[in-house]
Order: sequence, then structure tokens, then C-alpha cells
Amino acid sequence: MSSSSSTLTPPASEKRVARGTAGSNNYRHLKVRVRDAGLLGRRKGHYLGMGIVLAVLLGGAVTGFILLGDSWYQLLIAAAVGILLTQFAFLAHEASHRQILTSGPANDKIGRFLANFVVGISYQWWMNKHNKHHAMPNTVGKDPDIEFDTISFQTEDAKKATGLLKWITQRQGYLFFPLLTLEGLNLHRHSIVYLFTGERVKDRRREIISIFIRLSLYVAAIYIFLPVGIASAFIGVQLAVFGVYMGASFAPNHKGMPMIPKESRIDFFSRQVLTSRNVMARTAFGNRVLSHVFGGLNYQVEHHLFPSMPRANLAPVAKIVREYCHELKVPYTVASVTQSYAQVIVYLNKVGLSARDPFDCPMVGEFRPY
Repeated sequence: MSSSSSTLTPPASEKRVARGTAGSNNYRHLKVRVRDAGLLGRRKGHYLGMGIVLAVLLGGAVTGFILLGDSWYQLLIAAAVGILLTQFAFLAHEASHRQILTSGPANDKIGRFLANFVVGISYQWWMNKHNKHHAMPNTVGKDPDIEFDTISFQTEDAKKATGLLKWITQRQGYLFFPLLTLEGLNLHRHSIVYLFTGERVKDRRREIISIFIRLSLYVAAIYIFLPVGIASAFIGVQLAVFGVYMGASFAPNHKGMPMIPKESRIDFFSRQVLTSRNVMARTAFGNRVLSHVFGGLNYQVEHHLFPSMPRANLAPVAKIVREYCHELKVPYTVASVTQSYAQVIVYLNKVGLSARDPFDCPMVGEFRPY
């Protein structure tokens, strides 16, 4: 199935889906199949191994940083750090979903440490934002991931753009990856603003102190060991790589998939499957590689259906879910890496065209070189 940028308008029967009806039973029956296959358990050894590998790689990056000294080759280390911090962010994301350990508080401790001390962003901000997204993916007015933030994901937001922002919005599909170079800085900004302005922020003081210590020590170390020019470039490259990697990992999941009107009532199973896109390779080995590269987010359908499921279990569960969707004739969207990004770019450009002046000719605008 190819993705769609249209608004998902469920039939009247689906709008009235209630607890205990066929809609809710679909998920219940699927969960029984997954449980009987023994795929609901935790994979502690898998996560321990990943944690050790990432820690060793980060230690190697730090060692390389020290040995290189005053050299522009430090920018290679900066890029490596950006990649590794994204991988640690994936682990923090999985801890927030209770994928690593069975205990909620234990997962939170791991997630908060990784997010605050290693990555440098607020764990509580991420939890608050991401939980809302999982509850109502691609739902207008309820999913924070489709709210306006430089890029418009809804035509209503694109129409409001003015000045420079309007120029960007009209070309936002083509500018998507260049704009992601600023996403790392944007993530840090959003999390810090949330900690200082959000209401009822759990562990607010602890997170502020943790992030302040982490960012201060990181920046100080860079500028102490490197000249100002190289140090500034180092931080810029690290943030750019981190932003592009994070954005490129999360964008294919839902962007360009159907949007659900705010007041629509759709059962959990249909909502999660219809709004999610899996990113798959042609071989099992390729999918294992993608799972590591995307932090398991390439199995987005399964991740949304079973958010607490360990990354290592998603591949075998995907086979069960795909067969089940085929039985129910529920669209199950799969795309390659290149297809998924192409669909995202096309969708963003289509939304961005809403920012055109009303007297522009649509046909001319469609073929206008940017």
C-alpha cells in the first residue's frame, strides 16, 4: 500500500466502535497470537549487550578526541559522537516504553540517566510528548508530532505562514533534510523550555541540574581541549548529525500517512495500523541492519501496537501482524528507505503549496522550479 496524505475519515460504523465490539476484539485476538508465540517477554541480555557496545564505542570516540588534539579531523569524531548520542537516545526511548526491564521505575532510572546525562535532553519532556503521540498518532489537535514547528504538517498551518517562513514552507519538502541539521539544537531548546515553563513537571529540579551539569561539562571540555574555531565546528557538526539522524529516523514513521480528524472515534488497532508506516529491506539481514540503524523504529506498526515490546521481538511479530491485517483486509503500509523518504518529501511539498498566494496558478506552481 502506498501512503496517503489525505485525511482519514472512518465510516460511521467505525466512529461508533466501543469497548467489546469487533474493533476492540481485533487487537485482543492479535495479542493472543503474539502471546502464544512467546514474543511479549523482555530481552534484558539483548539490551545489556547493546549498552556495552555503545559504551565502548563512546569511550573509543573520547579516546580518539584526546589523541587527535588540535586537528580538523576532530570533526570526524564529532560526527561519530552525533551518531552514538542518537543511539543512546533510542535506548532512552525504549526505556520510556518499558521495553528494557519489567519494572517501570527501573526503566525510568535508565531512561532518565541516558536522556539527561548522556544525550542532554529532558526525559520527562520526551515522555510527556511521546505518550500523547502514541495515544493519538496523526490525530489533528491531539498528536504533538504534527503540530507546527517550522515545518507544517497540516495545510491549515501552512496557510498561516508569512515572510521567510512562508518561503520555507512552500519548499519544505526539499528543505526537509537541510532543516534537520538544526533539529538537534531544537530538541535541546524544547526540552529546556519545558522544564522551566511546563506545569507539574516530575523531577523538574533533578532534570534541570542533570542537564545543566552535562551540557556545561561537555561544552567546557570541547573548548578547553580545542581552539575556539575547531571547538565551535565540533559542536556544530555533532548537533547537526544528531539532528539529521534523529529526524530521519522518526520522520518516515507517520509523515504522509492518513490524518485522523480530531473528533473521530477509531478503535486502537485500526488507529495504530492505518497511521503507521514500516520501513523494510528486501532481506532478513537487511531488516536486522535497519533495526539497529533506526533503533527498531522501522517496525513502526508493531511498535505502536505493542509499545512495550523489546526491539529484538519486533521482526517476528511483524510477520504475525502482517498476516493478521491481510485476514482482516486492513491496509498495512510498507516502504523501502528511499520510498519512505520520497513519500515524506512529496507530502511535505504538497502541504507546503498551501502557503502559495491564492492568485498563483496551481498548474504553474506544480511545475515551478525551486
